[in-house]
Amino acid sequence: MTPTKSTTLPHIVKAHESEILEEWMTRQLQSVAMRRDLIDEAELRRQSHDFLASFVKGTESGISDVHGPPWAPVLELLSRVSETRATRGFTPSETASFVMSLKQPVFTQLRKSIGDVEALADETWATTVMLDALGLYTTEAYHRKREEIISRQQQEMLELSTPVVTLWAGILALPLIGTLDSARTQIVMESLLQRIVETGSLIAILDITGVPTVDTLVAQHLLKTVAAARLMGADCIISGIRPQIAQTIVHLGVDLNTVITKATLADAFAVALKRVGLAVGPAAHARSDGKVRPSPAAEE
Repeated sequence: MTPTKSTTLPHIVKAHESEILEEWMTRQLQSVAMRRDLIDEAELRRQSHDFLASFVKGTESGISDVHGPPWAPVLELLSRVSETRATRGFTPSETASFVMSLKQPVFTQLRKSIGDVEALADETWATTVMLDALGLYTTEAYHRKREEIISRQQQEMLELSTPVVTLWAGILALPLIGTLDSARTQIVMESLLQRIVETGSLIAILDITGVPTVDTLVAQHLLKTVAAARLMGADCIISGIRPQIAQTIVHLGVDLNTVITKATLADAFAVALKRVGLAVGPAAHARSDGKVRPSPAAEE
């Protein structure tokens, strides 16, 4: 049995719109899918009223193809509802129930209005196919929005995980934590180059203490970052070279001879200070045993 092209559904829904809306609202409010903490009754009623009005106009053009131009306002409204619910934390099934819970109120009016058994069966089947299609569209719109949210959050996390810190005038540090892949390398380079331009720094320290493993790909990413910084007029120092990482780099045959490498960030910072003509030493009033004695002002 296929959906009927000629349908009495729009006339029935229009004639009993208020009854359908009230029963639909009751079912939504009673449903476990109704999240009172995420949406209030007034907003739900407004969404339901607007959808039912657009739904009636869509059915007037036929119910065999809900993706046709006459159904565009209905699909647009469903997209907004799905995106709102995806943002607020509804589950996919809770979002789809917005459409699926409309079935019973509509079927009730169909039974009351159509006396012929065969005509009722045809109309019920056509309506089921149509509402199922709208429910699937709602779920697809929900997942598109969730993927967009997840992608944006991942991008924000990548940006937050690559902070460029000014250690001293002309000296930048970029502590790297976690896996260094191609996408993250691009963000690292963009952040570093931007800060080099903003500060006019001559030295950039790439600290890989927090990078768990260094393979050929990671080493190549580091070398690309060093090369990009040099093009901007800044030299790079790589710190955080642990014994196991050093062995891995040698085993892989990665050439880091053109890059200064140090075991710790402190060692790299000392080299950077020396490169810019600065040095850090004990204060003038420090004792020879390394303990700091009170300054003359404090002794008075």
